[in-house]
Amino acid sequence: MRRYFTDLLTVLSSRCNLCPTARHLAVYLLDLFMDHYDITVKQLYVISIACLLLASKFEEKEDRVPKLEQLNNLAYMCNVNVVLNKKDLLKMELLLLENFNWNLCLPTPAHYIDYYLFASVGEKDLHNGWPITSLTKVKAFMEKYAYYFLDFSVQDYAFLNFRPSLIAAACVCASRICMQISPSWTTQLQLVTCYSWEHLAQCIEMMLIYYENDVKEASKLKKQVTLQQQVVGSVNHQTTTQVLFQQSSYPPLAQHSTTLSQFQSPVQDLCSAYRDSLQAHRPSSLLSESASTSLHSYSALQASLQPSVQTLPIQGPITMQVAITTEPRHCISMAYGSSYFSGHHSYTARCFDR
Repeated sequence: MRRYFTDLLTVLSSRCNLCPTARHLAVYLLDLFMDHYDITVKQLYVISIACLLLASKFEEKEDRVPKLEQLNNLAYMCNVNVVLNKKDLLKMELLLLENFNWNLCLPTPAHYIDYYLFASVGEKDLHNGWPITSLTKVKAFMEKYAYYFLDFSVQDYAFLNFRPSLIAAACVCASRICMQISPSWTTQLQLVTCYSWEHLAQCIEMMLIYYENDVKEASKLKKQVTLQQQVVGSVNHQTTTQVLFQQSSYPPLAQHSTTLSQFQSPVQDLCSAYRDSLQAHRPSSLLSESASTSLHSYSALQASLQPSVQTLPIQGPITMQVAITTEPRHCISMAYGSSYFSGHHSYTARCFDR
């Protein structure tokens, strides 16, 4: 339950652009109040938001204090089924102030961290065994790490057993360890914080354990995202392959057997008539018929050509129609191949004789 309301205050404070000290003070006020009273869940929503308002009024400027309408909108976005009104909030703020004897000067680790960060990195410190070339960049990364550990300390109630100043010092020391800055704890930091390594060891160990678990979870999420991307890529590849190599939507050739049979008989008659007419142009030793028979065959060719062209059906493929009407008649049997119609022919057209 505490973790939920801590996350809720963190989200609301970040959306309202409140400083870290206001967020930590709001969580600390909520912890102190819940430690003395048994409160229902519905009342906890009002109390947590009232703690945030008190902390922002104490730590922020007046123009940065969130308004009631803004808090209601943010609560709705966070799926909080509570509508706040001005009267209830004022009552709750007065109840909180009376409980704390109107004293909100309660230090949190966020109040110490900025002071400790000034002495977090020195000129004599080493990074991976080498002198630090840019103190500005190292201090910028140190600040990010320190606030990262500071957020950890708010989420887990186990850190309530330590003093706020000790938690802030442990955040600085844990940041130096993660950034591989040696020594981990300097004499200057010990003088500033008044804590030695022995005082910080237990708190630092807890922070580093949380840090290691967080890194493991991040690596698992990264692997899951990589696997999902690979699965999506393979699915897209299979879809592309299916589109490029899908089966033809055209019917098989066997379905055109009826149409081809309509073409087969006229074309065979045409070829037979033309082969008979070619006998007139061959040498006399190869001919067994007379000239009158050749003339008769030629007249039969003329009689067979015209009806064949007129009676060709139009249900066949368009390529066949174009070939029949445009190709020269003496090449028609070779244009389609003899095996395409009847298996073989015993005669060959003269234009392909060599």
